[in-house]
Amino acid sequence: MTAPIILLVEDDPGLRTLTARALGENGFQVRPAASAPEMWIAFDAGPVDLVLLDIMLPGTSGIDLCRQIRQKSDVPIIFVSAKTSETDRVIGLELGADDYLPKPFGTRELLARVRAVLRRGGLDRRHGEGGENKAEFAGWTVDFPRRELRSPTGAVIDLTGAEFDLLASFLDHPQRVIGRERLIELSRTRLADASDRSIDVLVSRLRRKLSTTDVPSPIVTVRGAGYMFNAVVNRT
Repeated sequence: MTAPIILLVEDDPGLRTLTARALGENGFQVRPAASAPEMWIAFDAGPVDLVLLDIMLPGTSGIDLCRQIRQKSDVPIIFVSAKTSETDRVIGLELGADDYLPKPFGTRELLARVRAVLRRGGLDRRHGEGGENKAEFAGWTVDFPRRELRSPTGAVIDLTGAEFDLLASFLDHPQRVIGRERLIELSRTRLADASDRSIDVLVSRLRRKLSTTDVPSPIVTVRGAGYMFNAVVNRT
């Protein structure tokens, strides 16, 4: 199989070299970039499996780049930053990032987070091989191999990788209360521990996308316990 391609965007030459070397020695292809212009050249050079994106960049910031990437692609994004506050992680999630890696980080943590985000692509294979390819609920349709969500009107709803995996977790456990820690485990959302707002932000984002003018989202909050997907799910 072709090695996964990582687009590494980091302006610090030393850290960029060390990170690229660590990824390369562990089976990844790396396209390094030091700035926004270099990133877009690398991005357009061919398929990318994951973007490792530093927030503090000269010129266009990583936050602005994340917004721009999300306008044209749902490629997984891991933010990298020396800022470690909960607020910064939440901002990253709100922008559509799939994970957040605080500096300084070790090689083991870097590889674990990259592999965890890339493994999320296996969720569609888990549903699609020898099992159900689609799920329907309240007029909505989910196509697992295509990782696609369609509204009752037939419109395709844009979901980030983390949002789709969260939805898949809810669809696997309909009409059951799921605690936050268990939800993180099920959706493989290794964004932070269950004590902060990371999973709540993801749920809030998904809930908004599943809401229509006539019908509220099927994701309900069970105070003190977690969340529940309050809809009948049919598999095909």
